[in-house]
Amino acid sequence: MTIQSPKTHPDLVVPVRNLSEARANATYEALMWALARPGEIRSLPGSDPFALAETLVDRECRVFACDASLSERIAATGAYLTPAAEADHAFLALDTPDGLAALRDVPTGSHLYPDEGATVFAPADIGSGRGLRLSGPGIEGAVEIWIGGIPDEVWAIRSARCEYPIGFELFLIDGDRVLGLPRSATIEVL
Repeated sequence: MTIQSPKTHPDLVVPVRNLSEARANATYEALMWALARPGEIRSLPGSDPFALAETLVDRECRVFACDASLSERIAATGAYLTPAAEADHAFLALDTPDGLAALRDVPTGSHLYPDEGATVFAPADIGSGRGLRLSGPGIEGAVEIWIGGIPDEVWAIRSARCEYPIGFELFLIDGDRVLGLPRSATIEVL
């Protein structure tokens, strides 16, 4: 089977992405590269946390969000709002007691179904605060990063709950910047 170009077949319609689709594609690409290269900061096309949900969430997703207004916007996508313990995606404020409790509850999958671990998004100050040394897949040797706005308890919770292949993926968001911490990354608190 050969694919004809629009020049040879003028009746062929070539789809063109609209701005929303282009933003979702750029967001998805930034998130995937952030997980593939832990410790490397990636740029998002905007700073609205709803754009993350809009990119990843559909009617088959279970979502938990600490922020009530974000929950409302996510519900409008048709996604199922659920407690943190049942969430596929969780939008947490890790500097609050509710956010820490939710992090203790998000699914981590199992050895048979590690893909059932949650994807967690949380605001942070990337480039200042607590020093972390990352190692593992996607990292050449080790890399040091600095993260503020996240209590030290988060790293203890993550260490206890992420034993590859089980665990959760953690995306730290700072405006239009994202840093991915996959469950496979080893994190040493400095």
